[in-house]
Amino acid sequence: MKFKTKLAITFLTIILLPVLLSLVAFMAIGTVLVRSADQAYGLETTDYSMMSDSIDAFSRGTDDLFNMIRDAAKQDSAMLENKEYLAGLNATAADKSSYIIVRKGEALYYTGNTSAAGKIFDRLPRYGQENERSDAGFYYNDMRKLVKQVDFTFSDGSLGSVFIVTRITSVFSKSFLVDMFLAIVLILVLTSMVLTQWIHKSVFSPINRLNLAMQKIAEGNFDYTLESDDDNEIGELYRNYEDMRLRLKESTEEKLENERQNRELISNITHDLKTPITAIKGYVEGIIDGVADTPQRRDKYLRTIYTKANDMDRLINELTYYSSIDNNRIPYNFQRINVAEFFADCAEDVGLDLESKNIQLNYSNLVDPDTRIIADPEQMKKVINNIIGNSIKYMDKEKGVIDIRLLDEVDSIRVEIEDNGKGIAARDLANIFERFFRTDASRNSTKGGSGIGLSIVKKIIEDHGGYIWATSKEGEGTCLHFVVRKYREAEVNE
Repeated sequence: MKFKTKLAITFLTIILLPVLLSLVAFMAIGTVLVRSADQAYGLETTDYSMMSDSIDAFSRGTDDLFNMIRDAAKQDSAMLENKEYLAGLNATAADKSSYIIVRKGEALYYTGNTSAAGKIFDRLPRYGQENERSDAGFYYNDMRKLVKQVDFTFSDGSLGSVFIVTRITSVFSKSFLVDMFLAIVLILVLTSMVLTQWIHKSVFSPINRLNLAMQKIAEGNFDYTLESDDDNEIGELYRNYEDMRLRLKESTEEKLENERQNRELISNITHDLKTPITAIKGYVEGIIDGVADTPQRRDKYLRTIYTKANDMDRLINELTYYSSIDNNRIPYNFQRINVAEFFADCAEDVGLDLESKNIQLNYSNLVDPDTRIIADPEQMKKVINNIIGNSIKYMDKEKGVIDIRLLDEVDSIRVEIEDNGKGIAARDLANIFERFFRTDASRNSTKGGSGIGLSIVKKIIEDHGGYIWATSKEGEGTCLHFVVRKYREAEVNE
């Protein structure tokens, strides 16, 4: 349930529930007080319109009865001597919180309420003081009685009077107000408790859980989950928390992994730099100490120093390039490249170097001569060089062979670079594109490398919108495959 709906329900509950319960309490307490008064005065009240202090309201309630008695007195006064008829009139009066008194001369002839009549009989108005208006009468304030009088003459000539005595009561007494006040206070307290419990359960409890979860996040615990199926703000907040938690967990794990890899990189680079530096120091000391005492030996020492310095320069350049690729700062310069021409040039460039290392290069192109791709030539050439450099590094055959094949994949081209080296174990094949991963755990210094060459290759291929994978068999060789989408002029013109 949405907060907006909950607020609307709360608003209506705060208004309507106390009003309805107060109305019920008013009717219940009023009924109890009226019944208590009825028992005290021996009457019966059935009309709740009498529950007020207005004398007019009580007076109007007996207008019809007064008119009926007055007409009977004028037309057939003998009817007023019939006690059965009088009993019927009294029954009608009882419904109006009233009763009948009939006086004959100075004596009580009939009454519908003997105990009540005894208290007021001596104070009833004298004969001849009647008023023919139904809304007129005598009000006894101390007794809270309204009396209406109709005079008539008995058949024996005696003077008689019929009195309609109405009890003027009010449920709005002091006790009633006190009871109503206590009832309203109780109603408000109960309403507040119900609403507070509801709001606490639906709002504060979930927020407290979220607060606890945020504390767990602050403590570095990213495994504290919050689940909610509610389609409201709390449910949405929980889902947003879960998204944040998962992102933070992933980011933290990635950060820790990067820190681990950076430490490994420093360790690898330190190890790989230490080897050529140690060699350079040794050969320099040999020259200084006069060990290289012939021109041939001195020339050999200097060439070795030069080679080791180149190894150091290569490692430093690789580290610099890795820093750029890790921060997404590779300066790409995308161009439309003719696939056949570009890879033919690459094959020619690397062919000379491979020939000097007794490695045979085979190049085959099975794509259309006009096929083009969008690529950065320099970065794509780095991909080729890194892959071939890796093949050379792990070549264990006396006669090495490297094949470069270009295949047509309808909307893409696929490049395969295969060697007949020692291959890669199946357990390591899925990890070769990870940064700093090296299958040569012993770190043979003759192979060198920091383990980031293929991760750089993967990054460049993916930045070109392609993908790369590897297949290999131990002892037989390894094949690197990567796919790049073709550039289609017709699609651009359309």
